[in-house]
Amino acid sequence: MINRFLQYTYKISKRTFLLIILLLIPLIVSASTGDIPSIGPVRVEFIIFGLILLGVALLHKQTFWVAVTGLTVLLIFKFVFDPGFNFMEHMFGQNGMYDQLLDKDLRQGEWGIILNLWGLLLGFAMLAKIFEESGIPEALPKFLTNDWKGPFILLVFVCIISSFLDNIAAALIGGAIAVVVFKNKVHIGFIAAIVAASNAGGSGSVVGDTTTTMMWIDGVSPLNVLHGFVAALTALVFFAWFASHQQDKYQRIQNDPDIAVKIDWIKLLMVLMMLVGAIISNFLYDMPALGVWIAILFGSILRPVPWKEVPGSIRGTIFLLCLVFCASLMPVEDLPDASWVTALGLGFVSAVFDNIPLTKLCLEQGHYDWGMLAYTVGFGGSMIWFGSSAGVAITNKFPEARHVGRWIKNGWHVAVAYLIGFAVLYLTMGWEPADNREHKIVNCPVPGCPMANKPVSQ
Repeated sequence: MINRFLQYTYKISKRTFLLIILLLIPLIVSASTGDIPSIGPVRVEFIIFGLILLGVALLHKQTFWVAVTGLTVLLIFKFVFDPGFNFMEHMFGQNGMYDQLLDKDLRQGEWGIILNLWGLLLGFAMLAKIFEESGIPEALPKFLTNDWKGPFILLVFVCIISSFLDNIAAALIGGAIAVVVFKNKVHIGFIAAIVAASNAGGSGSVVGDTTTTMMWIDGVSPLNVLHGFVAALTALVFFAWFASHQQDKYQRIQNDPDIAVKIDWIKLLMVLMMLVGAIISNFLYDMPALGVWIAILFGSILRPVPWKEVPGSIRGTIFLLCLVFCASLMPVEDLPDASWVTALGLGFVSAVFDNIPLTKLCLEQGHYDWGMLAYTVGFGGSMIWFGSSAGVAITNKFPEARHVGRWIKNGWHVAVAYLIGFAVLYLTMGWEPADNREHKIVNCPVPGCPMANKPVSQ
């Protein structure tokens, strides 16, 4: 067994090394002038990143190795050819991680985002399992009708809880319920709809999505994000109707719910503690994962924690972190002028490009309609399974959905809903840009929040 493992590891390492060499040889030749290599006006970093995304789309059974290999190639390229690249500054910022902790500012460097996503993906995987074991999913069929309206109500439920929770948690909770009520037969189109519902719920709430929270911290008023719900709710009605009929034809909700189901209220309390902990630590330290894990450790005193969920989620977590880190290495220094056309296009870009660095660039540029941008960069990632952290997280539970072709074919209603929602928002509200830099004070809507009336650093 050990010999077979070593042989397999050797083959993988050999193929990875050969791929790196094949990619870097033409770059070394083209770099004789000392400039960073490019093909025409396109920097090679973008070409490598495009190949990574293409590999993820086509080699759906090898997505993990595609992401790991791609990140390795990209880092080697940056070290060799980019004289301005400093890995430590990229990871920990110019002031270093320790100074950022003292200032409670994790916006410099990538370490905060990477650590936060790592903790959230693994923590929410356990949250979903705890919620599944609480007995609530088994009791829900009594409240969900056994026709297409049942899955429709479930998607609305996911959207609602995502408006005040992280979209990863909302998607995993929705997936845990779907596994039970549909007896492990969940249509890929409905899986895509769960992700879309979780992303729609955070589109108009500054506490419902990482990107909207970033806007809020940077000075955008919560009221300037709220109208993102106009587009999100319109899109929800459209894709939920089609996805619900898909699921109802594929597998109807069980019509014989166990009326003797016993609810484990302690496990339900653990779920609540984890969610509240995420919200509080997000306000205090911009690190919701910290509160989740504090709640997990405290909850382990009350009930056994399903630690076995962690190994099964590590592979998908590393995959997402590799893509996020690759995106952070892109030399994106500017975007087209802020307009509704740019905002619409960023929605499609966010399906393949992490929305966190996109949002950061938009905040630096300013003069966007923040509610429209929140909808496009948030909901747009639902169009492909790896376009959002919620999609990556839920495919750990439904690995059959890790196929770009099947996701687009079965979840076509998500892309159409994106366009319909955007059109309704633009026709009813128009383009209302606001300069986030004019607002130096963060107006926290939560009583007692330590961010209330706190100046935003420039």
